[in-house]
Amino acid sequence: MKRMIASLLLAQMATAAVAEIPCGGSFADFTAAMKAEAISRGHTPASVDAFFRGTAQDPKVLRADRAQGIFQLPFIDFSRRVISQNRIQNGQANLRKHAATFERVQLEYGVSPGVLLAFWALETDYGAVQGNFNTLNSLLTLSHDCRRPELFQPQVYAALELFERGDFVPATTTGAWAGEIGMVQMLPRDILENGVDGDGDGKVSLKTSVPDALLSGGAMLQDLGWRPNEPWLQEVRVPRGLDWSRTGLDHPLPASEWAALGVTPRSGALAAPDLPASLLLPQGRNGPAFLAYPNFNVYFEWNQSFTYVLTAAYFATRLEGAPVYEAGSPAPALSGEQIQSLQRKLESRGYDVGGIDGILGSRTRAAVQAEQVRLGLPADAWPTSELLGAL
Repeated sequence: MKRMIASLLLAQMATAAVAEIPCGGSFADFTAAMKAEAISRGHTPASVDAFFRGTAQDPKVLRADRAQGIFQLPFIDFSRRVISQNRIQNGQANLRKHAATFERVQLEYGVSPGVLLAFWALETDYGAVQGNFNTLNSLLTLSHDCRRPELFQPQVYAALELFERGDFVPATTTGAWAGEIGMVQMLPRDILENGVDGDGDGKVSLKTSVPDALLSGGAMLQDLGWRPNEPWLQEVRVPRGLDWSRTGLDHPLPASEWAALGVTPRSGALAAPDLPASLLLPQGRNGPAFLAYPNFNVYFEWNQSFTYVLTAAYFATRLEGAPVYEAGSPAPALSGEQIQSLQRKLESRGYDVGGIDGILGSRTRAAVQAEQVRLGLPADAWPTSELLGAL
């Protein structure tokens, strides 16, 4: 199941660097250049030869990288597809089974159990589907490809370091198509920087050890900026007369100010009245509504898809007892082709929408909202056929 969702886009959590080796051209020449660069970084020729021996370009990786159609689904459709009752029940069972580990994660990193449970579920179905792509071939293929070489080339050198430590076997280490390894899917550099031996056996085994995987995931979230023991998302109800242009990730207010404007929690009290929060309307003013607290932004360091991020954050609240969100009756979603047409129109007006990909991401939403303001339409960042026609 995991291939349907997160790993169709992941590999975003590592900090990007400038690609050292020019992309494209002969794969053999590219690999030779990568080997020379590795030696120049202080790795021995024998180690480099052993690491790169038998590597090959994998066309299946490139096909997977281009196949991101599921991220064109709107939030309601996407979340309903990937959040099943079975996943919720399995999450609760895993929480009981590994209670001591989750308590340790919260104590050491301030990450609530639902957060890691949701990632664990969406990434690998609690470890059941971790991917069978050769990791080194995946990383080299994506390093050679010219779409994101600056993201993946550093991961190859990180995998080389893991190999020299005895924690990576080039011929047999497998994982997701984008090079992530283990139950919560971490890239080699993240394993180097945040891998934790949670079970005390002297190894960081993210594929087979639940304590190692969960504690490493908690350490990585902390490293990405997770604020200990703070909320991340809360479902709310919004008044009909709200100024919709104030909604969206770029317009945070203290949660108490949202309350003064008539925004109310669907259940209970505000999670953190004094914290800044953004009011998110993933399908406009007539659909679900959420307050997103600072920790919500850390999700974008794990994955760049707005739909995936909101689904993962909401799923974490469900796993901790929140009810199913109120779907409302949003205006019909535009098709992928219509979103591409919209993105082209927005680009022609000078907006950076992050590429013409048919995916309603954060930058496309921000541009939509700006044009809604200009055209005098309700500025809730939800594109409609009315907006497309007006443009």
